[in-house]
This record gives sequence, structure tokens and C-alpha cells, in this order.
Amino acid sequence: MHQRAYDSQCTAEEKRHTSAKSPIRNPKLTLFALALGTFAIGAGEFGSNGIIQLFASDLEVSVPVATYAITAYAFGVMIGSPAITLLAARVNRRTLLLGLIGLFLVGNGLSALAPDIVLFVVFRFVAGSVQGAFFGAGAVVAAYVYGPGKGGKAFATVMGGLTVATIAGSPLGTFIGQHAGWRVMYGTVVAVGLLAGAALVAWLPRTDDLRGSSLTGELGALRRRGVWLMVTIAAFGISSIFAVYTFIGPFVTDAALRDASLIPIALAVFGLGMAVGNHVGGRVADRYENRGLISGYGGALAFLALIGVAGGNLVILLPCLFGVGATMMFAIPAIQVRLTSFAPDAPTLMGTLNLAALNLANCLGAIGGAVTLDAGWGTLSTVWAGFVLTTAGLLLYVMTVARVKPAPVPVRA
Repeated sequence: MHQRAYDSQCTAEEKRHTSAKSPIRNPKLTLFALALGTFAIGAGEFGSNGIIQLFASDLEVSVPVATYAITAYAFGVMIGSPAITLLAARVNRRTLLLGLIGLFLVGNGLSALAPDIVLFVVFRFVAGSVQGAFFGAGAVVAAYVYGPGKGGKAFATVMGGLTVATIAGSPLGTFIGQHAGWRVMYGTVVAVGLLAGAALVAWLPRTDDLRGSSLTGELGALRRRGVWLMVTIAAFGISSIFAVYTFIGPFVTDAALRDASLIPIALAVFGLGMAVGNHVGGRVADRYENRGLISGYGGALAFLALIGVAGGNLVILLPCLFGVGATMMFAIPAIQVRLTSFAPDAPTLMGTLNLAALNLANCLGAIGGAVTLDAGWGTLSTVWAGFVLTTAGLLLYVMTVARVKPAPVPVRA
């Protein structure tokens, strides 16, 4: 999906940083290092959802209270990442990425050692503050490494690490958590992060061409109404992913009354749906301005309703998990295309805001699900929270952004 969605951002970076011929001898190794970093980050984020029942029990809190840790991570992305991006606007992207992977190791290492839910929530916030900034800076480096005309392709390769994390990293993390303990899961994430850090040190280019950009230019994008509309539409609409994904464990064990050993399978099914939607949605976003988002949100609403009504049957639950993942990821490329079209001259910040919007969705979905559980409406009631939020996002899009075309924005010299 990200090849088209980030093309305008990468083009801006190419014009600012890239010479006619990239000096990198083996760009594939640099892209691999960046993808390994996004895989580690994704495994830490999505892996937490699969072990929520485990750390809730060990830290002696209820599942709704345990969702505060998921929410804290999302707040880290929403608040911490944009703050880091702006504060480090002039920092060389290599230096920034190495600093971010170091902070990632600290956040996840401390998460593995947390003695109580309060500190665990704090450490998850620290870990989350890395994500958006890493992806934004990674887009800059990817565009530079691949050279002119290939920035979108480069960033799509980098983002592939996150897709792999949803399919393999999260189920594997859940499996490790179930058999070795949730703290070992975070320890494993740290180990992968160390590998990513070593790869980044070895293969990120050392060059002044990756110096930071103007803080004033990045901040200018925040004055554009379309940017904030798309952030809001993404936050509300995509929240249903997390109103489902966060609670897949309880869906399997409490609603479908199946053994916990099936949770990794359910997570993998959901991740596979996301990968399929990711691939198909990118092509649709290339051709149609609005169809991807409207069809994706609409399709997700249908699958959410099916889970809410009949998700206690595993035969229905698993295909619907695939469907929710696929339809939501089908919509995301269109969201990102519209967002970046409003501010192609602020590439790093827009990359960060993309991730911030999706993690605000994470926050809203987890909170909405926790509210319905606290109200005693049953395990599957979390999907109805997602249904309401996605409906709000769809209506907002149809009434605002779908009716207008963003004004062209000049690219910074």
C-alpha cells in the first residue's frame, strides 16, 4: 500500500536530498536494516495485544485495566513521536534512527522488567514514542538510498517489516508469551531490536545529505485543515481494527470457548487479512480517489456486525477476523494518499502523523472495547464500539474530504 501513499513524500525528499546517482553500493542491505527495525517495532506493538490476558493476570489487574498499556503505547506514538520529530527536525536522519532504536530497546527492556501495571504503562508509552518518528525518518533514508524516482518503492519495502510483524511476529510473540512468559516475549523483542540496531549501525549511510529539514516548513503543514480532517477520519475509522485485534484472545477463549493455543492462529489469520488488504488496497488507491476508503470502511462494518452477532462460532469468527483485517487495510492506502496530498512538502512529519493517526485509532478501539466490557455487555461487545467509531469516520469522510480536492502544495526547494 505504501508505494503510492508515500510517493509524494518520497518525491519531496528526493528533490531535497538525492543526487542523480545514489552513492550507496548495496541499497538492499540498508533497506533490510530499516525493514528489520520496523519488524521489531511492529512485533512489540502487535505482540502486546496477544498477551494481554497474561500480563493482566501476572500484574493482578483486569483485562480492561490491562488495556491501559495498549492505550499508553498509542499515546506514545500520538504524542511522543510528533514531539521527537519536531525536536529533532535538524538532526541527521542516521543519527535520529540510531537514537530511536536505542530508545526502543530501553522501552521494551523496561517493559519486560515492570513490577506493576503503573510502571508497565509508563514503559509502554516510552516504547510507543519511537514508532512514528522511526517510520518518518525511515522514509527519508529509503528515498535517498534508492535514488530519484524510486522513493515510493523504497518506502514500501521498509514498511514490509510491519506487514511481516502482523502475520508472523505477533503470533510468534503470543506463542512465546504463552509458553515462556510475557516478559520473555518482550525480551525477545529486545533481542530482535538489538539485531536491527547492529544492522542500522553497519548499513545506514554516513552522509550530510541526510541532514534534517526546516522546523518551520514541517510546522506549516499543521495549519492545513485537510491534514487534520484526514487524521480524524483515520483515527475514528481504523479504530475497529483495534476494537477487534486487542481482544482476539478473549474472543477465542471466552466467546468461542476454545483453547488458548488457538490464539496465535487467530492472530495470524487477522494478519494475513491485513496483508491481502494492504496489497489490493494500494492498487485501488492508485486508480480511485475515494473508492478504497468508502469500500473498506463499509466492508469492515459488515464483518464487525457478523462477529457481534455470531462470533461465538469459531467457523464464523476466523473468516470475519480475516475480513476485518483485509477491509481495514484496504482503506488505509486511500487515507494515506489523501493525507500526503495535503502536505507533500512536510514528508517526515506527515509520515509521523500517519502513524499517529493509526495509533490514535488503537487508543480509541482499546478504550471503546474496555468501556463495553466494563459495562458487562459481553466479550464480543467490543466490536460494536468499533462499529460506532468506524461509522463516524465514514460519515465524516463522505461529508467533507470526499467532496473536495486538496489544493496543490508547492514542494520545498
